[in-house]
Amino acid sequence: MDKVPLTEYELENTRPGEAITLAGVMAILVTAIVVVVVWKLYSTSDGSVTLPGGYKFVRS
Repeated sequence: MDKVPLTEYELENTRPGEAITLAGVMAILVTAIVVVVVWKLYSTSDGSVTLPGGYKFVRS
């Protein structure tokens, strides 16, 4: 596989941070989902939550 070096323009205009931003957004999304599941577990009378994909959480 041949490697092509970046041009001077590409080197000057490359900005890091996309991976960090994506990781941050994913962390916030996962936290929000966990908060909703816990809230539903403690606010429902039967104490169970079923998510798409077959995931089921039951309060014991």
